[in-house]
Amino acid sequence: MTERPLSLPITRRRLLITSSAVATGALVAMAGFSPAHSADGPANGGDITFLIDSLGDTWIPNNSAISSFQGHIWGHVTDKLVYVDADGKVSPWIAERWEQNDSATEFTLHLKSGVTFSDGTPLDASAAVANLDIWYAGRKKEGINPIGLFPKTYDHAEAVDATTVKVFFKKPTLGFIPTLGYHGSILISPKTIAQPAAQQADLSKTSGSGPYVIDSWKEGDFVKLVKRKDYNWGPAAVGHTGPAYLDTITYKLVSEPSLRVAAVQSGQADIAYNASPQELTSLKQEGFTVATPRYLGFVNGWAINTKLAPYDDVKVRQALQAGINRQEIIDTVYTPDWKLATSFIQSNVPGATDHSELLAYNPDRAEKLLDEAGWKKGADGIRAKDGRQLSLTLNSNPYLVTSRSIDELIAQQLGKIGWKVDIRAYDVVTYGQKVQYGGAGVPAYEVTRSFIDAGTVASILTNANNGENWFALGESDQKINELRDKIASAGSLEARNPLLDELQKYVLEQGYFIPRTQMVQRIYVQSPKLKGETYNGVAYASYYTATISE
Repeated sequence: MTERPLSLPITRRRLLITSSAVATGALVAMAGFSPAHSADGPANGGDITFLIDSLGDTWIPNNSAISSFQGHIWGHVTDKLVYVDADGKVSPWIAERWEQNDSATEFTLHLKSGVTFSDGTPLDASAAVANLDIWYAGRKKEGINPIGLFPKTYDHAEAVDATTVKVFFKKPTLGFIPTLGYHGSILISPKTIAQPAAQQADLSKTSGSGPYVIDSWKEGDFVKLVKRKDYNWGPAAVGHTGPAYLDTITYKLVSEPSLRVAAVQSGQADIAYNASPQELTSLKQEGFTVATPRYLGFVNGWAINTKLAPYDDVKVRQALQAGINRQEIIDTVYTPDWKLATSFIQSNVPGATDHSELLAYNPDRAEKLLDEAGWKKGADGIRAKDGRQLSLTLNSNPYLVTSRSIDELIAQQLGKIGWKVDIRAYDVVTYGQKVQYGGAGVPAYEVTRSFIDAGTVASILTNANNGENWFALGESDQKINELRDKIASAGSLEARNPLLDELQKYVLEQGYFIPRTQMVQRIYVQSPKLKGETYNGVAYASYYTATISE
């Protein structure tokens, strides 16, 4: 580990003994970082500080690359084979161009020449093959995991020559190219890949090919990046390919959202990550830049466990679908920056279709469906059937700060229809142990998941190809499995898109997935002096093209 000494730790007590402005001034100064911006103009250097709430518990690239927190660092230290923007558009990056056969089982990637990792190793075809192999298989015995959404139909890859890679799949895999832009698909030096897990977990020993390199870091405290002056292979889609403009980016851990925001307000930091949604309107009015990018992926909602009564009854699931007032969630918990769900996948995902009519708030319909299913209201307003109350246990997602508030609001909405709703809250570790898709005591699992290509969706929802079987259906629903197989075998978007539309409609009609709102998991509040950042398909902010002025 490379570490530079810090003066004093930041504590809540120290910050609260004086005014907010003074306290937040100390916040960065005590850490040894100051926003010493360049005086030579906005495109000529500068240093920024990004305040973040966590950086996870490992830096093994395969294990941490998909983290909501580590992804910020990896996005600057590493590159990807393709670039995927916020609308899901795929464009060249390290792979300059590519071809596929008619059945989407073979792909040929043509790489840029002259690209190198920070350890001097060339990013050539053999390096690309090493990355593809580790993404697919990992080294599980060593504790290095496969990348979860990398196609499980992968067979092997070959280096044809120094800049040409041929990739083979066991079955049609139309989503392969977009998935190369997923935030787990980061290009790492073969020397790093060859290291055992313990060495890979040392961030200072990881070499990427990105526009920044690790200058220093301290576990649980900060990571400082410095720009790589010989970088000249950025994605053309962001309008710049040469070295980054900013000299350094420092990610500093500050656990409390209010303190992160106050530091930006006082000019002692440049970006605060994951502010409270309720603060955003006033921050905009103060002139700060607020970004709420949506990632490509699933909306925020529940995967329903169809093995648990009464959610094995389609009428009960349909009543649940109709009994939620989604507009009230946005009006009460969020701001107009959030959007209504129109499907169970985000509306910016290529292949998403609008099924808003299936998500309309209709409490009368919900009551009618429950009556038909035999659930009758008692004197206390709670419905019952065969001596059993209509109940729903919600496990608030600790990764989403608004989850408990949404659960409480929905509990009120469903209570009017006759549900008895219990809400449980666990910390991150306990939640991971107790709450699982299709778990015996988990009727509704809250989903917050990104993906790049909609073709992966059907296999995630079912148990095909080691899928996650979100609705505990197994092989019992013939229609969803037929759609899954047809989507997987499609050789073109023209063939696949109507199938995706049919899948979305069917899953919502059946009440297998209960959307709440479109998903914003990453909220950014930044100084108005900082301009030119970009947001990719998984809503990470990149400061590769950013500039800062006094």
